Amino acid sequence: MDDWIDYYDSTHTIYASKKHRDVHFELIARDIIGYISSPDSVVLDYSCGEALAAAKVAAACGLLILAEPAPGVRGRLIARFAPNTKIRVRSLEDVRNMHERSIDLVVMNSVAQYMTPAELDAALSVIKRLLKPSGKLVLGDILRPEVGMGGDVVALLRFALRHGFLKDALIGLVSTALSDYRHLRTKVGLTRYSEADMLAKLEAAGFSASRAQQNIGHNPWRMTFIARHPIAR
Repeated sequence: MDDWIDYYDSTHTIYASKKHRDVHFELIARDIIGYISSPDSVVLDYSCGEALAAAKVAAACGLLILAEPAPGVRGRLIARFAPNTKIRVRSLEDVRNMHERSIDLVVMNSVAQYMTPAELDAALSVIKRLLKPSGKLVLGDILRPEVGMGGDVVALLRFALRHGFLKDALIGLVSTALSDYRHLRTKVGLTRYSEADMLAKLEAAGFSASRAQQNIGHNPWRMTFIARHPIAR
């Protein structure tokens, strides 16, 4: 995962334009809010990235913890959300040291593909310890083995057409094809799971899990899973 952390901590071209970036984070925030069960919930966004719309998520819960491994991104989060008393920014090391059974909702969105299976297992172990008995984990944007980069391109172009940045998206696809992202994706690869494999992984980690009807975000070919302590069912 270190290579991907370094990439996202750099000046990258993953978003085609400011419009693309803004609507992306707005959509993610809207979908996360849909999983918040109570206005006093404690929510942990695990490897949150820039989280530009986090203030909207924080407004819907009691406390939002933004956990981010990339130090540069984390610094920007601290500066951006310092005035917001409902947002805390933490490193993943901080998360590992948090009190057990202290979190109502953990969201890990568009993260698992950048982790090795062993790294994901370690993260799931930490998350299981942190979740309250009634809490849940939402594991979003899981890549499927049978859907390649072509599916991502189609999903992006549909998203761009719907939100008015199609020209920027087309230019951005060319830039991405020539960028470090494409090189990393080829060199390091992305981890993919079938629905059955992810359900088995979550069960092995001690969760009771099911696939959500809709994925978080704009890509309908990726998957989201909801996991809970078995006693919560």
